[in-house]
Amino acid sequence: MATENEYVLGTHDAEIERLGLQHRVWRPWATRAWRRAGFASGQTIFDVGCGPGYATLDLAEIVGPAGRVVAVDRSRRFLDALEAFARERGLANIETHELDLDRDPLPDVKADGVWTRWVYSFVSEPEALLRRAAAALRPGGTMAILEYADYRAWRLWPRQEAFEQFVGDVMASWRNSGGEPDIALELPHWLEALGFDLSSVEPITELARPGDMLWEWPKAFVAVGLRRLVDLGRVDGARASAIQRAFDETERKPGAFLLTPTVFDIVARKRG
Repeated sequence: MATENEYVLGTHDAEIERLGLQHRVWRPWATRAWRRAGFASGQTIFDVGCGPGYATLDLAEIVGPAGRVVAVDRSRRFLDALEAFARERGLANIETHELDLDRDPLPDVKADGVWTRWVYSFVSEPEALLRRAAAALRPGGTMAILEYADYRAWRLWPRQEAFEQFVGDVMASWRNSGGEPDIALELPHWLEALGFDLSSVEPITELARPGDMLWEWPKAFVAVGLRRLVDLGRVDGARASAIQRAFDETERKPGAFLLTPTVFDIVARKRG
């Protein structure tokens, strides 16, 4: 079983909180993907790499008491958080499994839909995981995926060299842990090879300005990501402070904006 320290950004309370903000920011894109995938009441949805389960909770409400959501993750801390959130909401239709997505077999599920967001880019055997997730989907079922395709597209204006180096440091730490930040470029042809018809593949790149809700997502990531890079010994304290100052200075400048990393929104249907 993988340890919590193997997560690129860790599984501490600050990261759980940041993931909640991330889900609130990205909920419109997630719900759009779910509608296009046909996720509906009474279905079984498989949430692969659920994290602390913010999307899982929304999916549980979509499928309702007659449906269920099977949620898997390798972090016990994340699953504990999900189970606590589910109790608070009175949701009894969520089933959780702790397992390593690179090594362990997935639960025996014949799902109507499979949901993954920012998962394939973090595992060391993404094609094998996709194959196992596809096997858990019934013929005619749909897979909805949000995944990074061009992480280095994340840029600030006015440009900050220190920030661009930070993005490179994040990508290097990611790859060092076995992941691939731009894995979405591979997913469409892998899906077709597995017997899927691609309903849609759409790039998402957004422009955010200080004060926008979307700005708060990368802003929170910078703070958590820098602490994690320091903990991993990839960035020293002085450099981390310089990167944070560069971001803060840009945020205060008139006309400042950032471009988000490019994400692919993929919806694919398994052939019958």
